[in-house]
Amino acid sequence: MNNKKNSAAAVAGTGQQQSGRPEDQRLSIGSSFAYGFQHVLTMYGGIIAVPLIVGQAAGLSPSDIGVLIAAALFMGGLATLLQTIGIPFFGSQLPLVQGVSFASVATMVAIVTGGGGLPAVFGAVMVSAAIGLLIAPVFSKIVRFFPPVVTGTVITTIGLTLMPVAANWAMGGNRKAEDYGSMANIGLAAVTLALVLILSKLGNATLSRLSILLAMVVGTIVAVVTGMADFSKVGDGPIVAFPTPFHLGAPTFEIAAIISMVIVVLVILTETMADILAVGEIVGTRTDSKRIAAGLRADMVSSLVAPVFGSFTQSAFAQNVGLVAVTKIKSRYVVAAGGVILVLLGLLPVLGRVVAAVPTAVLGGAGIVLFGTVAASGIRTLAKVEYKNNMNLIIVAASIGFGMIPIAAPTFYDKFPAWFGTIFHSGISSAAVMAILLNLLFNHLKAGNSENQSVFVAGTGRVVREEDLKCLAEGDRYEDGKLIDCDGKEVPIHSSESATEH
Repeated sequence: MNNKKNSAAAVAGTGQQQSGRPEDQRLSIGSSFAYGFQHVLTMYGGIIAVPLIVGQAAGLSPSDIGVLIAAALFMGGLATLLQTIGIPFFGSQLPLVQGVSFASVATMVAIVTGGGGLPAVFGAVMVSAAIGLLIAPVFSKIVRFFPPVVTGTVITTIGLTLMPVAANWAMGGNRKAEDYGSMANIGLAAVTLALVLILSKLGNATLSRLSILLAMVVGTIVAVVTGMADFSKVGDGPIVAFPTPFHLGAPTFEIAAIISMVIVVLVILTETMADILAVGEIVGTRTDSKRIAAGLRADMVSSLVAPVFGSFTQSAFAQNVGLVAVTKIKSRYVVAAGGVILVLLGLLPVLGRVVAAVPTAVLGGAGIVLFGTVAASGIRTLAKVEYKNNMNLIIVAASIGFGMIPIAAPTFYDKFPAWFGTIFHSGISSAAVMAILLNLLFNHLKAGNSENQSVFVAGTGRVVREEDLKCLAEGDRYEDGKLIDCDGKEVPIHSSESATEH
């Protein structure tokens, strides 16, 4: 009993709640918002990319695209608060940042350019999210099919698939810009990366944990001094603006658009579940089917409401999982503070313009560490996997290889049916599907399996019986297939049968 009280006291001393879960740790308000701001900076480029792409495809004016961006920030903040704080049946209560899913971009652009326009996109998002909300508990029940060999593979793939994003940011972000890939952009990214590493090495724990944010601030200052950052347009436009419901039109419902978005929702559910399992592994907390279902429901109900304010499907951001791993700040309340900042950015476009002025190359320098850390976390999980006398090695090899295909060759699935390309164009989804299926095939459906059945099996370690060692003397050695004694004479070796006859 005393041990339990002491344990509770120790937990309270570290700022955690009575539950003792790492994610329930509470920091000061100042620290929470400082670390939360890091999360916002990490995902800001990704969250505004979708409304920019879709808005341009729809032919919207700059002001209307601004509305889409504000709506994305506002809904991302609300979804993050729901996911981190949680209410009964909704929210995983894990440090996960939510935002507009990039998995839906291609489908939404196809709907927009196909004549349906944004109203058809909004309608498809709402219906598909409602379907996703209904099937979320079914997805959560398959958590037992996600052992470390699966989760480690998916986490590793998440990190690897995000590296092209970091590289694109480091080169400038805009492929059409004249300075894309210039030494100046890559140099700025390198400076930011170097700052992250230097600050991480310093003995001060606070500086180390704020290394990403401080490196971005210093990197931005360097960009201003060298003329690579422009804050002149921060004052343009309204200071305060609330997202107006159905500002860009009421939703319309088209069957083809809805079917396409349902497929996207299945992909999003798969990716979000992978992110929940990944952050659970990094935080060191339990993620059971009940918790996963609550997280998926939060995803889907946020996606269902998002079109009302002019936004799209919501999902967890994998890059912020990397930030949790880098900073070791596991508190969900820190991410909730980031959600509050996102809501404010959605209501205060002037703040959004300040954040948007941070050079993309600065984000790229930090992204290399962030995304690399996700991959490293996956490798650490894979190190716990048993590879002897099973087929786990080929599961990892085939799944990661399959996940890398759309990254190495983005046009690989262009000739495939649209529904197939939608699912497997994502490296994360590809790896998750392959890892789950192969784990079922080799570790659950064991009929036909045999020990050491291929070169991919790590065989049993060498074993020498004790009675075999008793006949050896000090100095005996084995050379060229012969046993030589301490005097240099060959010792005859007989088979078991001949030894019995003698």
